[in-house]
Amino acid sequence: MKCEKCGTLIKKGEEIEYHGQILCEDCYMDALSPARTCDPWAVYTAKSLSGKEPMFNEIQGKILKILEETGGVEPGRLAEMLHVKLSDLEREIAALRHMEKVRAQMKDGTKIVCLW
Repeated sequence: MKCEKCGTLIKKGEEIEYHGQILCEDCYMDALSPARTCDPWAVYTAKSLSGKEPMFNEIQGKILKILEETGGVEPGRLAEMLHVKLSDLEREIAALRHMEKVRAQMKDGTKIVCLW
């Protein structure tokens, strides 16, 4: 059986039905807890810790490096460059957005992620 969202093969008995779709565990978790880039409390919390140098995980560090080198990239292309799922990238971007390290902007009618 295949996940109807990402196409991953699911072992029999491990599929999860959610709003009429058959999902793998990862897609089910994403559906229950989507990434939220615009979260005032998360931004406030990140700013209140501003006296300390933020610590980035490996993917976040790579995101910042790519954006510094390119000046901005479309989210789908950035996910390809990092070899991660778009949903995983969205969570990392949300965390960096809360720290006011990255933002989105429109460039020639296309949404790109760029440095703050």
